[in-house]
Amino acid sequence: MKEFWDNKYSTNEYVYGEEPNEYFKYAIDTFLPAGRLLLPAEGEGRNAVYAVKKGLEVVAFDQSKEGKKKALKLADKAGVKIDYRVGELPDLPLEGEIFTAAALIYAHFTPQLRLEYHRLIGKLIKPEGLIIVEGFSQQHIEYQKKYPNIGGPRNIGMLYTLEMIRSDFDDFEPIESSEGEVELSEGSSHIGTGNVIRFIGRKVK
Repeated sequence: MKEFWDNKYSTNEYVYGEEPNEYFKYAIDTFLPAGRLLLPAEGEGRNAVYAVKKGLEVVAFDQSKEGKKKALKLADKAGVKIDYRVGELPDLPLEGEIFTAAALIYAHFTPQLRLEYHRLIGKLIKPEGLIIVEGFSQQHIEYQKKYPNIGGPRNIGMLYTLEMIRSDFDDFEPIESSEGEVELSEGSSHIGTGNVIRFIGRKVK
């Protein structure tokens, strides 16, 4: 997968655009006025740059070095600096670090890794902190047939259900959660109608 993402991000184009994801923007603006934010699978940096501009302290990471290059370039364009690390979650020196929130925006992991990664991320969030999720649902498979540029994994095992997210983050009390259609216009790789899971939870344990 590292090679896949390096290849995808090794173009001048920002394949998911330069603007933040709309649900991420809403969640940050509404629920996170300050604090320390973890952004796994951050890709080309669009959400990290927005969060830093809002005054948040951000740690972003991705397995793709090409994603980091694009993210730093975008941050430079915006006149901000971001802490962006390259590697897989278990190998990054995050143990002992504490975050006010983490946001998983189209961060899809293999079934073998998903629960482990979600639990690791949950442990890094302080009590009363937030988890923010937007990702494609298992219903999204049908939408990919109609909208070939909508993006998302084509392996149903990497797609989400609300029950799955609630279970993976069972230390978090739901603030809001939903599944439904969304119109995406994010670069050239999220174009059309998709079906997504949205979840914001507050850590209670």
